[in-house]
Amino acid sequence: MERVFATLDDYSAMIEELGGADQRRAVLTSATRDAANGAEFTQQVAERYQLDARAIAGEQEAQLSFLGATSGRDPGDGEQIVVVDIGGGSTELIIGHGRTVGFHVSTQLGVVRQSERHIAHDPPTADELEQLGAEIDDVLSAAVPNAEREHVKTIIAVAGTATSMAAIDLELEPYDPEAVHGYRVSLERCREIAARMASMPEAERREVAGLHPDRAPTILAGTQILVHVIEAFGLDGVEVSEHDILYGVALDAAFNS
Repeated sequence: MERVFATLDDYSAMIEELGGADQRRAVLTSATRDAANGAEFTQQVAERYQLDARAIAGEQEAQLSFLGATSGRDPGDGEQIVVVDIGGGSTELIIGHGRTVGFHVSTQLGVVRQSERHIAHDPPTADELEQLGAEIDDVLSAAVPNAEREHVKTIIAVAGTATSMAAIDLELEPYDPEAVHGYRVSLERCREIAARMASMPEAERREVAGLHPDRAPTILAGTQILVHVIEAFGLDGVEVSEHDILYGVALDAAFNS
């Protein structure tokens, strides 16, 4: 909670420096929904920072994430897309076309969760990687029916694992969101980067061009999850997007103000 408040202190200062805002929306997602004190925390966020703060349901989270990730595409495009959001404790998979979500699921796959569960050595052992991969495959197999997977033509991945994958492939120093947004990483390169992350200790990962040092402890699990997601859908690469749920919230505010 204190880390969230520290971040919101910075955001509030930036809002005021920029002259304020007509709308100040904040969405609280799965961690707050799951927490015993989630409602109390949401109220604190709203009152401390004068934010329109809401803990949103999983269905709305999926719709907003899909809206943000697909916002640059033709809404009349009938192509089936899966948006993948790899987080710390969960991974969301949202399938739809245009601006319409047809299927979504939140899985218990996350970079922190799987790191804590499977990675005990630095770098990990072959057995640890095998167990990690097997669990990822089992979760994906149970979570997404074949009937939902078979029509998907494009994967768009949002959040830190995906943007880090693109930045590592591009060897970006410093990070450049414009270069990352819309960048496509092939499955082959994703596998190579995942293998590279798994082959080195955390101290070396902290020095990798394109990877923020704070992500070094969890990027190993994140890259493994992303590779297995691409394989599960039978595709040959992933499109990376800087536009995630926050972009979707902004668009929703603009459309419905």
